[in-house]
Amino acid sequence: MTMFGRIVGELREHLSFTALGAVSGIIIMLIIVLANVPAQFSQATFHTLHPLHVFFSALATTAMFRKYDRRKIWAAVLVGYSGSIGIASLSDAIIPYLGGGLLGIGIESHLPFIETEKIPFIGVETWIAVNSAAAAGIIMGFLKPATKLSHSGHVFLSTYASLFYFTAFGVFTALSVAQWIPLLALVFVFLFLAVWLPCCVSDIVFPLLFTRGRLPPGEI
Repeated sequence: MTMFGRIVGELREHLSFTALGAVSGIIIMLIIVLANVPAQFSQATFHTLHPLHVFFSALATTAMFRKYDRRKIWAAVLVGYSGSIGIASLSDAIIPYLGGGLLGIGIESHLPFIETEKIPFIGVETWIAVNSAAAAGIIMGFLKPATKLSHSGHVFLSTYASLFYFTAFGVFTALSVAQWIPLLALVFVFLFLAVWLPCCVSDIVFPLLFTRGRLPPGEI
């Protein structure tokens, strides 16, 4: 199978699962906003889900790389870390931030892997939690390259991490129901895109870019 065919196949395979996650995310978001749940709860949830997302992303990315490339450890670490931290930040924080801006909704900008602010209710600095999760995922992916479960977990966690970024750092509680309704379709689009493309790129495309020259004939 060609690289392009593999990418298209992976994207198609995750369409329905990602869409279902985005729909459930919209429902959860409405409950949080209408119930006026404190932002601190959403922040604590985001800071729990995001490191878990990073862990599964690092596990899946490293495992995919190791499946086809048994070179030096530093190469697997570099691919696993950059693929998980970079793309998880894009999925969970950067795309929701840009989405909020395009929707005209005030939303804060955060990059969890470098932030020293302590996580609510836990007291651990954010950068420590996120980078520790990446390290644990890389180690597990290096030692046991199995990608199916880690990739599914990655997609699921990414959906809800992106969702809780919206509710944790956005001013949604200041909006009325009448203001919310026209935004729902657009929020769905941003939730969907924040998960669908980054997850498949992180777990499949990114590691294979570094291994393609060493793949067995006919495998990609």
